[in-house]
Amino acid sequence: GGAWPGLLRYAALPSPPPHSPSPRPAPAPPGRPSSTHARARTPGDPRTDIHTRARARSHAPTLAHTRTRTHTHTHAGQLQPPHTPGGRDVTTHRDVGTHPGDDGTHSDSLVVCDVDPALIEKLKKFRFQKETNNTALIMKVDKERQLVVLEEEFQDISPEQLSSELPERQPRFVVYSYRYVHDDGRISYPLCFIFSSPAGCKPEQQMMYAGSKNRLVQAAELTKAFEIRSTEELTEQWLKARLAFFR
Repeated sequence: GGAWPGLLRYAALPSPPPHSPSPRPAPAPPGRPSSTHARARTPGDPRTDIHTRARARSHAPTLAHTRTRTHTHTHAGQLQPPHTPGGRDVTTHRDVGTHPGDDGTHSDSLVVCDVDPALIEKLKKFRFQKETNNTALIMKVDKERQLVVLEEEFQDISPEQLSSELPERQPRFVVYSYRYVHDDGRISYPLCFIFSSPAGCKPEQQMMYAGSKNRLVQAAELTKAFEIRSTEELTEQWLKARLAFFR
């Protein structure tokens, strides 16, 4: 009889409420993403289209700059040779310091001729001669031997007379010792190298003479080198005007 009151007290305690799961968030309305996926964009979302257009506009200058640089590099760099249907590349050679002939064509390469040893000895003696008048050596290219050889030698010849001795349709080399009277009365005898290269010469001749010119100038040890495109250019006035730069 004495233990029952305690049991009644425990039995009178209220029982805990039954366990219930946490409430789930209410689903988002159709067409609008939940806050958890707020950064996701569906293809139909107008915000996605705006973002895409904004990115396209931001990259547009970069693409334009790339095209400009590529275009500039293509034209400013080395030009690619034209390509033939047969698969062979054709490269056009243009020789610097030469002139086209009647047909306006150029040779693929310059032919450099040697200087005749006899001519080299003649040029050495010509440099140290004691003549006090105008003297000249006219030289030509021997095509068969591919040598620069002496053609003619002249004594006491004026520039105008020398001009009449040059062929009008063929190139020639000239070494001319000219009696030059300076403005102050001094007299000197400069050695002048003149390359006569008339317009209308055969392209083959032009190439042989143009390719051999520097070698002859070096062999003669000359520093005053001139060029005429017509024999009529060679006058005393023309020569004095060129020599005025060497005072």
